Amino acid sequence: MKNAVLFGVGMVSDTHRLALEASSHARLAAVCARRSERAAAFAETHGLRAVTLAEACADPDLDFAIVATPPNARTEIVAALVQAGKPILMEKPVERGLTAATALVERCEAAGVPLGIVFQHRMREASQKLTQLMAEGALGPLAMAQIDVPWWRDQDYYSTPGRGTIAQDGGGVLITQAIHTLDLALSLTGPVSQVQALARTTKLHKMEAEDVVAAGLDFANGAVGTLTATTAAFPGTAESITLHCADASARLQSGELHIHWQDGRHETFGENTETGGGADPMAFTHAWHQGVLDDFVQALDAGRPPLVTGRAALKTHALIEALMDSSLEGKRMKVRNV
Repeated sequence: MKNAVLFGVGMVSDTHRLALEASSHARLAAVCARRSERAAAFAETHGLRAVTLAEACADPDLDFAIVATPPNARTEIVAALVQAGKPILMEKPVERGLTAATALVERCEAAGVPLGIVFQHRMREASQKLTQLMAEGALGPLAMAQIDVPWWRDQDYYSTPGRGTIAQDGGGVLITQAIHTLDLALSLTGPVSQVQALARTTKLHKMEAEDVVAAGLDFANGAVGTLTATTAAFPGTAESITLHCADASARLQSGELHIHWQDGRHETFGENTETGGGADPMAFTHAWHQGVLDDFVQALDAGRPPLVTGRAALKTHALIEALMDSSLEGKRMKVRNV
């Protein structure tokens, strides 16, 4: 049983707490936050220790760190954890932009410190089934992919200081919400080579960053695709990935997978679940986070990489950067190979 220290007591902190309470591999032992009074309150409520960054790094009984702060508050934390040799499990995104994210990943790699990224959508039963089928080539070669994130956030969400800004979040719907679906899609399809995109802010939100993106995608394997992502689609519905292959089409929506075979068969796997696509961004189960946490601890014990490494997460960052650059410059953009 490993002991974890949680950095950040914001929106997702309770999800990590519940995941660790359900885990047989790790437990939450301590918490740290930029505002010490918030850490103390969280610790008192849940029977934990409130610690400073220096105390967390110096404590040999704390085996790894979960970093769940906003992305603009991670440089000092990661630097200290790396110096202390503490493995890191980090909430998405890695950082606000690809350059900063790459620097953070390379810092961990250079020091040999394990870095895992929380992309919990990969832990759904349906996602794992489709991952297996695509890896086996069971559906035939991919011809077209449709990636849709029709989510909703009200203005109160964006009225929270810093939310939806470049300085704190690094952007809007792509890097904060759709990044989960993009990560999962890339794990199924392989890399995107080029994009042409339009990113805008609708009249439904007052915010700095984008709340809607539409794009065409060229994949490295020759397939084509479309992407739509928004937080302006009231009341918000579950995200979906549809893969049209030579022998079947597979639709992964929320936690449910439907496969329509060319020979007429229809198969269903998993079950429909809430994913936080509506007004309540935390309307999803902690079980997926538990899966990520358990995999991370098992990876530490086995000396193997976690399910999603920092290096692997950079591929999604590179795609997001290309999409935003394409919109800004009004032309087709290549996706950086990272």
